[in-house]
Amino acid sequence: MLVWLLKEFGPFLERLELVTTGDSRVFLTARIALASVTSFVVAVLFGPLVIHWLKRHFRERIASDSEKLNELHAGKENTPTMGGVFVCAAILLATLLWGNLRNPYCNLAISVVVSFCGLGAWDDWIKLSTQRNGLSARHKFAMQIVLAVGFAIGLWIIHQTKPDGLDLVFPIGDWRVPLGAAFIGWVTLVLVGSSNGVNLTDGLDGLAAGCLIFAGSAFTALCYLAGHKQMAEYLVIPHIDGCGEMAVVMAAMVGAMLGFLWFNCHPAQVFMGDAGSLPLGALLGLAAVATRQEALLVVIGGIFVIETLSVILQVGYFKATRTRILACSPLHNHYRFKGHHEIKIVVRFWIVAALLALVALASLKIR
Repeated sequence: MLVWLLKEFGPFLERLELVTTGDSRVFLTARIALASVTSFVVAVLFGPLVIHWLKRHFRERIASDSEKLNELHAGKENTPTMGGVFVCAAILLATLLWGNLRNPYCNLAISVVVSFCGLGAWDDWIKLSTQRNGLSARHKFAMQIVLAVGFAIGLWIIHQTKPDGLDLVFPIGDWRVPLGAAFIGWVTLVLVGSSNGVNLTDGLDGLAAGCLIFAGSAFTALCYLAGHKQMAEYLVIPHIDGCGEMAVVMAAMVGAMLGFLWFNCHPAQVFMGDAGSLPLGALLGLAAVATRQEALLVVIGGIFVIETLSVILQVGYFKATRTRILACSPLHNHYRFKGHHEIKIVVRFWIVAALLALVALASLKIR
């Protein structure tokens, strides 16, 4: 909205262009900050109203396959869930106010948030309104793939005209592997994997929210740097023209998660549910593939990767040997089974997430 208004004033815009930075002609840096503040304020101000409404209609049901896990989480029974709906609403409002809606990356990000939030809300609604445990894993996974393929094709069309736009870039050594049409399959894998990684991590009060704040902050910086020609050349990273606008969306996500964490910290007043974890994970994956920094996503989102691997290894090992590696998966549940307090587990995971984000950003100058 702001971008459109300013672009209507040509002579005034020419003066503004002399003092702006990045790939945007209209105060990109300021809009990134304003998007974060706006989404935070919206989440904090309207959060209590939404939580009150969710408390009457959508309450968490503790019904996992593990008796011990149900016992450990018994206190979370009837906590309002589907809080991801107001998180996504805060992101969208901030983006509509401060983002450039003519930018393809901005529009793609909005579409990812809306579609994956819709899928997650559908899954939550089935879980809460019936005796079923949401959509079947097969159906949910299939719908994630369908959505991801559509966005992968859209990004492939955008990146065909950009240097290094279809290359897989390794952060150390500046190795590049041209993907060509395989780019579509690769982007699909990243979006679905990132979406499910955040979903699996969302099991303790504030755990996924805190980790998303650190990962989102890192990708806000990476989106800005990738869209800034001079900074991209200095850091020897792919310059993706127009990608700087993704930083506005990512900053809005960080602000919204800070606002959500206000209510989600232990003891949680609300859970995000699949309506939040699926779109936020997909948005994180989109930022990675848009900036061509999927390799760094493995580091920045290391907590999500470890949580996902813990589930895969647990299931695979049990099928092969009928014994378990962990007391319970994902990994955070293993520590709960071992008697660690929930707050201790969450804070330690946050610390690791923060360190991983710092290590990833520091690696940009290692060539």
